[in-house]
Amino acid sequence: MSNELIQLRHWLHAYPELSGVESKTAEHIVQFIEKLEPDKIVTNLGGNGVLVLFDSGKPGKTILFRSELDALPIQEVNKFAYRSVTDGISHKCGHDGHTTILCVLAEKLSAEKPLTGKVYLLFQPAEETGEGAKLVVEDSQFDIKPDYIFAFHNLPGYTKGTIVVKEDLFSASVNSIIIKLKGRTAHAAEPEMGENPALAISEIINYADKQNNNNPEKSDFRLLTPVHINMGSEAYGVSAGYGELHYTLRCWNNEVLRKMEADLIAKIKAIAAKHKLEVEHEFVQTFFANNNNKEAVGFVKHVAAELNYQVEERKYPFKWGEDFGFFTSKFKGCMFGIGAGENHPALHNPDYDFPDEIIETGVSMFYGITKLVLNK
Repeated sequence: MSNELIQLRHWLHAYPELSGVESKTAEHIVQFIEKLEPDKIVTNLGGNGVLVLFDSGKPGKTILFRSELDALPIQEVNKFAYRSVTDGISHKCGHDGHTTILCVLAEKLSAEKPLTGKVYLLFQPAEETGEGAKLVVEDSQFDIKPDYIFAFHNLPGYTKGTIVVKEDLFSASVNSIIIKLKGRTAHAAEPEMGENPALAISEIINYADKQNNNNPEKSDFRLLTPVHINMGSEAYGVSAGYGELHYTLRCWNNEVLRKMEADLIAKIKAIAAKHKLEVEHEFVQTFFANNNNKEAVGFVKHVAAELNYQVEERKYPFKWGEDFGFFTSKFKGCMFGIGAGENHPALHNPDYDFPDEIIETGVSMFYGITKLVLNK
């Protein structure tokens, strides 16, 4: 791997941008790609997305490879030279590494175009909020229907360079909900003169906890996780009149998730009515279940075997959500994993950093898929 490409990854790491505001990241990618003279570059796709085309000029399949542009609102604690220059924002999911891999793939495709068909490289915005994939697909500039779409995610906890595959469901269906309970303030000595949401909040928490089956090996896995709770203010003479709860809901199936949402809302309304509270709710950051196509998984396994990479077939899906699930709800596709190291800091940890050693692994996998599908 050339120093130039390592430096690209380190630059991306040092200058992270949050979901929806990845304009400088996208601009930097375009500057890199333009030198390679692709057949087409589409910018401002679904926001700050970039779509790059390498066209053989001959009939054949169309493949799309996706990476992500956005970082996370996490303070980095690493001290290396390329650490984030922006307080409270850092690449703690490895999107800087994923993006670098697509740039290296672009170099390879520029030097040697596929024999048939087309290859698109998508640098997607807003993956972390679950918004980007939908915005990209619904953008009028996205006027393609790829035969296959591929992405990978680095996976701490797995031997470095191991290819992790799974047919069918790869990652969970996830949705987040904000619950707002509106009562009436009163004097803290006379709480009976108002409507305090404390007991309602307690009942909702207890109800949600009883719905959990946090066993990913089971088909009826379901998890309702409280992520933020707020009530009242630090005014000790006032009985609170407002409370707010934020939850994430996740399971293995988009339809089951809709049922979980409906049941939770019905219960919240009943509890609010019992305590004479007004209630509002809204859903945010929706992630579709990511269902891998069997044929696309077969391509991944075939290429990994050709490259003599260790392959591990996962028995059950990952509990986290991935915006790539929106793509696999529309197109045949596969997300696979590449091990980042057994003792590597976990994703979203403040000391996480993408391992440069697996850049070559990701490039070889993607380029191998290109040759397998298009160079027949």
